[in-house]
Amino acid sequence: MPKDAEVMALYNPLQFFQEVRQEVSKVTWPSRKEVWVTTVAVLIMVSLAALFFLLVDQALGWLVSSVLGFGR
Repeated sequence: MPKDAEVMALYNPLQFFQEVRQEVSKVTWPSRKEVWVTTVAVLIMVSLAALFFLLVDQALGWLVSSVLGFGR
């Protein structure tokens, strides 16, 4: 294959999209149930993390204000 043809093969949009389609067909996509379960798990963990950081922030705020005498 001549060098110009190799370069053209690298930049051929039709060939690129065909290769993308081939690669996407190899992907193992999750089922709706798997997506739902992992979404709920993420939402629960985010809620727990938010609650944890809220409680830690409140406790540290109370501790700093107690030590430094702010808010009296």
